[in-house]
Amino acid sequence: MLKLSLKEGEYVNIGDNIRVVYAGGSGKNGRLMIDAPREMNISRSNNDPNPEKRKDTYYPEPKISEEAQHEIKKIIWNERQKKAKQAKADKNA
Repeated sequence: MLKLSLKEGEYVNIGDNIRVVYAGGSGKNGRLMIDAPREMNISRSNNDPNPEKRKDTYYPEPKISEEAQHEIKKIIWNERQKKAKQAKADKNA
């Protein structure tokens, strides 16, 4: 399964004649526009809240360990400190 992050207006081409465009969204809702030949059968799945019933198509992401989360926070903090120092140096120059 391919997982993508798209900005509004960006699209994905599937083969030569199918285009899926992300049209925006809010909250837990997203809008897709699908441009495909009329003879193509496109169906929408039901939104069953029970993942066990849709296990064949649902792949949850693995949890990140507490140690990894701590390391990520440390990296982000260090990057912000570097940017702040650089901004200060640029301002004084």
